[in-house]
Amino acid sequence: MLKEFKAFVMRGNVVDLAIGVIIGGAFGTIVNSLVADIITPILLQPALEAAGAADIASWKPGGMLVGKFIASVISFLVIAFVLFIIVKGMNAAQKKEDAKPAAPAPIPDDIKLLTEIRDLLKK
Repeated sequence: MLKEFKAFVMRGNVVDLAIGVIIGGAFGTIVNSLVADIITPILLQPALEAAGAADIASWKPGGMLVGKFIASVISFLVIAFVLFIIVKGMNAAQKKEDAKPAAPAPIPDDIKLLTEIRDLLKK
């Protein structure tokens, strides 16, 4: 059962799907950070300044949170690199399994018998 599970997990489709889900989640973090930390402050700041000082006081200080966006990009790159290393290791393990020479097939009895007859006829 363990061999069957290993064969299932090592299939390309399962690994590709898992990597796609992980990368998609990490990329979603970048998009959310871009919208919440970069685009929204750019759009809200002129509107709040036009509305008056009372609304500006309720707005969170700091404006654009570029550092938070950069942190999400770096996090994405680290996740992508770790997945690359994992896939590279899996491919190397798969190649190592494929490179093992197959054991020679046993010689059938009729071929053995014919070989013995040939050797006897040579003598």
